[in-house]
Amino acid sequence: MASSSLVTVATVTEGLTFRTVDDLKKLLRLLPIHKKPTRKAELVSAIATYLTGPGLEKCWQDLDQLQQAAVAEAVYVTGGIYQPEQFRAKYGKSPEWGSRGGSFYSYNQPAAKLDLFFYSLSTYSTGNIIPEDMQARLRTFVQEPEPLTLQSSEQSPQTMQIERRYFDYELRKPIRTQEEMSVACCEMERAAQQDLLAILRFVHLGKVAVSDKTLMPTKATVAAIAPLLQGGDYYTEADAQPDNNYQQPIGAIKPFAWPMILQGAGLVALDGKKLQLTASGQKALNADPAKTIKAIWKKWLKTRVLDELRRVDAIKGQTGKGKRGLTALDKRRHVIAQGLADCPVGQWVRFDDLKRYMIASYQTFEVSRHPENLYISESGYGHLYDAGGSWSLLETAYMRCLLFEYAATLGLLDVAYINPYDAPRDDWSNFWGTDNLSFLSRYDGLLAIRLTPLGAFCLGFEATYEAAAITTETTLRVLPNLDIVMTGQPLNPGEKLMMETFTLKTSDAVWKLDRNAVLKAAAEGRSVKEFQDFLIQTSAHELPETVKLFFRDCLSRSDSLQDQGLARLIECADAALATLIAHDSRTKKYCQLAGDRCLVVLIEHETRFRNGLRKLGYTLPQRLS
Repeated sequence: MASSSLVTVATVTEGLTFRTVDDLKKLLRLLPIHKKPTRKAELVSAIATYLTGPGLEKCWQDLDQLQQAAVAEAVYVTGGIYQPEQFRAKYGKSPEWGSRGGSFYSYNQPAAKLDLFFYSLSTYSTGNIIPEDMQARLRTFVQEPEPLTLQSSEQSPQTMQIERRYFDYELRKPIRTQEEMSVACCEMERAAQQDLLAILRFVHLGKVAVSDKTLMPTKATVAAIAPLLQGGDYYTEADAQPDNNYQQPIGAIKPFAWPMILQGAGLVALDGKKLQLTASGQKALNADPAKTIKAIWKKWLKTRVLDELRRVDAIKGQTGKGKRGLTALDKRRHVIAQGLADCPVGQWVRFDDLKRYMIASYQTFEVSRHPENLYISESGYGHLYDAGGSWSLLETAYMRCLLFEYAATLGLLDVAYINPYDAPRDDWSNFWGTDNLSFLSRYDGLLAIRLTPLGAFCLGFEATYEAAAITTETTLRVLPNLDIVMTGQPLNPGEKLMMETFTLKTSDAVWKLDRNAVLKAAAEGRSVKEFQDFLIQTSAHELPETVKLFFRDCLSRSDSLQDQGLARLIECADAALATLIAHDSRTKKYCQLAGDRCLVVLIEHETRFRNGLRKLGYTLPQRLS
């Protein structure tokens, strides 16, 4: 994406006139000009004559590879402007500029070769503009730079080198050691669709309580939701609760996210201190979960129910003075969503590579206009003055939370991660007040993401979605007596949870198909058909007839009753009135007789029913709770 500037330098001569005499003399020393003028006008004329002639190509050839890249990027990509942050993101480092960015007393240092190419419209500002006449000349012999690419891999990172630092009091010196850490990989595409239905049903049962001020789920609710999720939370309870008092607890991610997601999507609403399904939530119970998740993601991009930065507990001041400087949520999220849209489906992309790619392609956003009003640790210290610029620790922390806690939880992404206690601290450890922090955020361990087919569908560049087939390396033997015996590789965590959900474990490697367990799982929103497909996929032989009969029976019993949503039971004064309302053309589509004197009206039809009643000449008073 090209960048344009409101200011330009038309000619080399114009750019040179803004240089001081001392600067011009330094530039002259870089050129093979024997005559050494001393007056400014003569210096400008000598340098300009050389740079507008054949000497320009010689100057170009004298640049090293990185310096040539800086010129080529400015000429072909950024409208003549050197963009240091974007260049560094694409090439990994900055070109050599000599005295630029060096010591305060750098006036004695020689000019950099790049100063022959880049100019400014101010005597006191750093030159970063190639004059227009020079750009035209450079295009005749400078090749276009390689296009920006986002690095990806078919394999997720398996291990990561972690550097440990500590002070050895016996040797009286700091010690550094390297440790190989294994990387966890969590596939979320199928799990998210099951989790959505499970949480909707949990809300339907009146089990989800949130704060009436912050709308955040209570600790009891988070603890109750975690066992319902496929594979549990990203981190185990042991990981989330440290063994000592010196480490911060990681806390919940997925169990916290789901109540916020449902509220942001309008599928639930607060009733007292409990969430209840809205009409949209009722419909979602029986809808295609993939389509529901797509609608949820679109609404989450605009919701104000939560600023993801609030989940970064170490950054303070967000509800005080710092709140006024925070930028619009929808703009931040849309930039990140656009960055995700550039990720190849089914390929692993490291978080750091995605971040650099977004900076280099000008897909940047700002979390706060006044980061100095945010701080770490104490309000008198630790202000984030150094967090300015187009990308900083604020943007990194925000993006990690959005990807890990919301995009991945919804199944748009698979994630690879390590424990946040082991994550690198380079981008935030220099701030005041961080010495006692185990991590900046619980999302610091996010290493890589993989865009799923569901994610491509939700982002809008795939028109349709088809769920991926179940794949497994485990081998099971399903016996006619309904026993399931493990004969191959051990179950992975997701497979183990599925077996525990639908069966009864009778020994270390044997499970028993149980109708009550299957029906209980179905009532919680689990898919019986998906479990049957899993057994077909993992079984070494065709399922026995007794097992097929077992599943036909369970599917019949779980599908025989359908939850049509919440409804109101309305009692009429007599049977004649009930019959009249139930058969009148203005109300009959929205109600149904229940006995002689009662009518049942679905919540989603209540408004239309009331309108029909008024046209019929009756009214239904609001029920006082």
